[in-house]
Amino acid sequence: MLHALLLFGATQAIGEPSWKPSRQLHVIVPFSPGAAADTTIRIVSEQLAAALNQAVVVENRGGAAGVIGTRAGAASPPDGYTLIGGSDPPFTIIPHLQEVPYDPLKAFSHVALVADVPLFLVVRKDLAVNDVRELMALADKKPGVLTIGSSGNGSSGHLAAELFKMKAHVNMLHVPYKGQVAAVSDVLAGRVDATFSSLGPVRQHVEAGNLKMLAVSTSKRFIGLPDVPTVDESGVPGFDIAVWVGFSAPAGTPEKAIERINGEINQILESPQINNKLTAMGYVPVMGTASDMARRIEKDYKRFGQLIRDAKISTDQ
Repeated sequence: MLHALLLFGATQAIGEPSWKPSRQLHVIVPFSPGAAADTTIRIVSEQLAAALNQAVVVENRGGAAGVIGTRAGAASPPDGYTLIGGSDPPFTIIPHLQEVPYDPLKAFSHVALVADVPLFLVVRKDLAVNDVRELMALADKKPGVLTIGSSGNGSSGHLAAELFKMKAHVNMLHVPYKGQVAAVSDVLAGRVDATFSSLGPVRQHVEAGNLKMLAVSTSKRFIGLPDVPTVDESGVPGFDIAVWVGFSAPAGTPEKAIERINGEINQILESPQINNKLTAMGYVPVMGTASDMARRIEKDYKRFGQLIRDAKISTDQ
């Protein structure tokens, strides 16, 4: 009888979650409403609330390229009830450009990657190029004349532009803007020749024939646009850059809480409905362990830091 009771207890324990939240969770998004990270985090947070049977409140604390909200997250109690719905800049880019009020590699316990956001290389419709090789050839003929815009100095688009210039061995003039929409607007108006952008700001303009899409920044083609080649296969070997979106937490957050939330997020991303929604937005769903996310951030931190040093990128360029 005792053996049977012990067996029943073990079976019951195996079937139960190791961590059950007893109150609502708070997700700090360090970007403004509508940003790529914000939209993605809200989609997943809604599903996470249902999975945990607790409210999940998303709060935007934008400013300073994500540093303000990320600092608030790092300073929160490490009890599993506060998450940071973050992205690359405040973790892997901005710390190389200015002093930040947290240690980007030690102040956080990472929870789960959600998606990669590929960037698409687009050019103005009347530029006499139809693929990356033709763009490289034209840039060779006109060194320093062709322009490439971005959403700002130190942005992911800026890093993509500098990586392209270095690996393609071309001289193009970087033009920073205050946001990707402004950069795309000037490409549409013909005042700038090219830009690397997430899909949202450019898709309708490409479909209408007002922009030409030459390639995607990731090492693999984007499943939502399989006919668009990668920059790598278009004559720039080794070119690969994307922005990640995911959930982190303050350092010291209990492992059981991280494991539970990570497992629920992975199940959410396996849902065809969520997977298709993210793909339609131009994102690539990413599933994996908390350790996978930590390794990704360490890798991006090192390689983006090296790129920033090699390209001599600064916030006042």
